[in-house]
Amino acid sequence: MIKRIHIGAICLTLGLSTACADSLDISNPNAASEPQVIISTDGIQALAVGMQQYYATSVLGPLIIDTGLGSRELAANQTFIGQLILESGGTTMDGSLADLGTVLGGEMNVMRMAHTLIATAPTLNFDAGTRSGIIALAHLYQAKAIGDLTVVFEQVPIAADSTGHAAFLPRAEALAAAIQHLDSATAAITATAPSALFNTKIKSSRLDLVNTINALRARYDLFAGNYQAAITAANQVDPKAASYVSYDALNLNPVFSNVVQARSNEPRDSLGTPLAEPGDARLAFFLIPDASVSNPNKYPIEKLAGFFSTNVSPIPMYIPGEMPLIRAEANVRLGNLTAAVQDINLVRTKKAANDPVGLGANLPAYSGPVTAPALLTEIYRQRAAELYLQGLRFEDARRLGRPGPPSSLVERNRNYWPYPNQERQNNPNTPADPAT
Repeated sequence: MIKRIHIGAICLTLGLSTACADSLDISNPNAASEPQVIISTDGIQALAVGMQQYYATSVLGPLIIDTGLGSRELAANQTFIGQLILESGGTTMDGSLADLGTVLGGEMNVMRMAHTLIATAPTLNFDAGTRSGIIALAHLYQAKAIGDLTVVFEQVPIAADSTGHAAFLPRAEALAAAIQHLDSATAAITATAPSALFNTKIKSSRLDLVNTINALRARYDLFAGNYQAAITAANQVDPKAASYVSYDALNLNPVFSNVVQARSNEPRDSLGTPLAEPGDARLAFFLIPDASVSNPNKYPIEKLAGFFSTNVSPIPMYIPGEMPLIRAEANVRLGNLTAAVQDINLVRTKKAANDPVGLGANLPAYSGPVTAPALLTEIYRQRAAELYLQGLRFEDARRLGRPGPPSSLVERNRNYWPYPNQERQNNPNTPADPAT
C-alpha cells in the first residue's frame, strides 16, 4: 500500500513559514502515515527514505536547471516565460517568478524533514547504529540544502525566530551552519558506526555517506574562506570513491526528463563557457554535437549526455575531481602556487578510465603563468567542465571573479536571485532583494 508523508504537517510541527506547501505530498511506497512519522521507528525510517527521494526527484532538478540557465550552462528551448526570465536574468527577474519559490521551497522542505529526523530519532527505540546513521544522514541533507541555497541567495532561511517565521541568515553564517551540520554528521557515525539495517534499508544504495560528508565539508569550507580546513577535508575524501543520487523506474532523473526527453532546455555549446579548451574530453562526455539553435533566443545548443543519458542515470552527489580543484583554489588563496598547479594538473591530465565516475579531461599539463590571477582563471575553466550541471557554476563565477552584472551578462546573469514574493508576503523577515 502506498502511503504518503504530508509535508504540510511537518511545517506545522516545526512552526516554520518559509515556502510551506500545504498540498505537497511525497509518494513513497515504504512511507508511514502522518502520525507514525512523528511517533514510530517505522515512520522515521520512512521519512529518511522519503527525504532522499524527494531531494532526488523534486529538488535537485530545479536547482541544476534553474541555476544552469543563469550561469549559461543551459539555454531555454521552449517559450515558457519562467525559463526565459531565468535565462535573461538581470532586472527582468523579480520575486514574482515562480521558479524562485520552487527552489527555495524545495530546499526548505528538505530542511524540515531533516530537522524532524534529528529531533525525533534520538527519542525512539532504534538500535544505536541505525540511530546514528539516520542522524548523520539528516545532518548531511540539512547541510546540502543550506549550501544549495547559498549558491543563489544572499541570505538563507534555516531556522525559525520567536514568532515562528523563518529567520534569514547572511551567507557566511549560513555556510557556518552547514559546516556545523557536517561536523555533527561526522560525530554521529564516528561515535557509532551505522548499522546494516541503515545501510541496506534506509540509506540510498549508491550514497557513500562518509566521503560525501567530507566532500561537502571541503566545498563549504572553501566557499566560507576556511582554506586550510578545506584542504584538510578534501584530503579525507577517497579519490577512488563515488557517491550518487539514485533513480529508478518510479523515481526518474529530472534533468533527463526536462532536457533530454522534453527538450525544454538544452546544453549550450562548449558547456556554456568561453574558456572551454579544444580537445577537452569532457566536452564529448557531456555533449552530443548538434547544429541546432535554441527557441526563441537562437543560442547554439547541443544534446545532453553524461550523467543525464537515461531516465534512471544516477547523478553524483559530488564529483571526485572537485577535491583537487578545491585544494588548488585554497592553495592559491594561501599563496602556495606550486601546490595549486600540481592539483590543477591532476584534473587536466586525468583520463576517464582512471576516474571513479568516468570523467576525464585528457589534456596536457598546465603551461600558463604561475600567478594567482592566472591560476584562478584556470581553476574556473576546470570547474566549469569538471562540475558541469552540478548546480555550482553560479557560485563559482561569482567567487572566482568572472565578469558579471551589471557590466556583463555573458557568464552569469545575476549575482544573487531576488526572494520569492510568496515568501515576502508571508514572512516579515524576508530581506530586501539584491540589486543584481
